[in-house]
This record gives sequence, structure tokens and C-alpha cells, in this order.
Amino acid sequence: MAQGNEPKLNDSNRRFATTQWSMVRAVGGNDSAVAKSALQELCQIYWYPLYAYVRHQGYQSQTAADLTQAFFTDLLSRNDLTKVDPAHGKFRSFLIASLKHFLLNEWDKQQAQKRGGGRKILSFDFADADSRYRNEPAHANTSERIFEKQWALTLLDRTNRALRKEFENRGKTHQFEKLQIFLAGKSPESTMAMIAGQLNMTEVAVKVAVHRMRQRFGELLRGEIEKTVEHPGEIDGEIQHLFEVLSK
Repeated sequence: MAQGNEPKLNDSNRRFATTQWSMVRAVGGNDSAVAKSALQELCQIYWYPLYAYVRHQGYQSQTAADLTQAFFTDLLSRNDLTKVDPAHGKFRSFLIASLKHFLLNEWDKQQAQKRGGGRKILSFDFADADSRYRNEPAHANTSERIFEKQWALTLLDRTNRALRKEFENRGKTHQFEKLQIFLAGKSPESTMAMIAGQLNMTEVAVKVAVHRMRQRFGELLRGEIEKTVEHPGEIDGEIQHLFEVLSK
């Protein structure tokens, strides 16, 4: 194609051309290794929120683990992603709808193992999953609310890990560990002064560092959410929804 005939993309659209979920949706039924790799990364993000959903449906831990593994085996074996309802454009919405449909057809551990064929396409840390689930608040949450909360916490954890990694790469792990307290919100001036002393920095320098840290955290969080939506206009709404879920 001649250069003058190439479609013009703004920066936002160019980024979304390689976003995991938009890539998976675009490739759809084609057996693309790149698309499958993107789908596998998305599944790694969501396995625990889905496990928590299944546990809240009344399944015991081992059965829930088998069902979750079998669900992802089924999902990654299917080639019908082009048929996803555009109204469910977010990966989160697509995934929970698919899981509900899957559970309607899976009644016990034996069926789950049969559906999975004994193959584990993805490796999940189910050994830690049940202890995490038992720490969930005991009040009357619905399965959907548990899934949403764990979705939000998972994205925040991935964002925090990515930010820590950036500090580590710059040799500033100690600074990250001292400043991360400010990511949760405002802290008393006395705390700021104390940490400034511990880091051998002025309070002004600490305030600047905290401002930059929060700004970078926001950028990384947008990047995590960007993976799971199809259009850039959905990101702000997803961020708002994330914090609404955590405030309940």
C-alpha cells in the first residue's frame, strides 16, 4: 500500500490497535498465536475473581478450582470470540457472562475434570486461593459483588507491582516502600515530615516525589484497564466504577 493511502491513527487509536482485548476481538475465530497469548494474559488477571465467584456459588475449594480451570480450558479452546455481543465489549462483562453460562452446564467435580480433559492450559496458584477467599468479609455480598471487588483489587495490585518494579529498576526500592503509604490518600503533615527525615529529603522534595508517584500510578492503572476494554472512551468510566466498587 502506498504511504499516502495508509489510514491515519491518532495516538489513542494506535495504542488500542494492540490492546489485548481489542486484539482478541479483532482476530476472533482465527487461530492466531498472538491473540491467544493476549487472551491468556487477560485470563491470568481474572482467574482469582472468577474463582471467588464460583466459591460464593457454594462449591468447595477443590471443586471451585477444577471448575475455574475447566472454564479457562473451555474458553481458550473456543474460536467463537467474533460472536461476542458488542454490548458486552468489556472483557470483564464478557467473562462473567461466559462463566455463568458455563456453570449452568457443569454440575460436579467429575464433569469439570472431564470438560478440562485433564489438560491445564494455564497455571493458577489455587493453593493460595482458598485462604484468600476465607478472608473475604462475611457480610451479605452477592457473587457478582465479590467478583467485582476482586477485579478491582487485582488491577490495583498489578498496578502497584508495576510501579514498584519501576522504582526497583531505578535503584529506589527503599523510597517506594516509604512513599507508597501516600498512594492511599492524604496523610498528616507529621507523617510527611517523618518520612522526609528517613529518606534524607526535604518535605518539598517528598511532596514532589509523592505527586509524581501518584501520577505514574494513575497512568499505570489506565494501562491495566486499557487491556480489558475495547474503546478508549470506556477507560474513565471503568476507573470510576473501580473506585465505586471499593467504596461499598
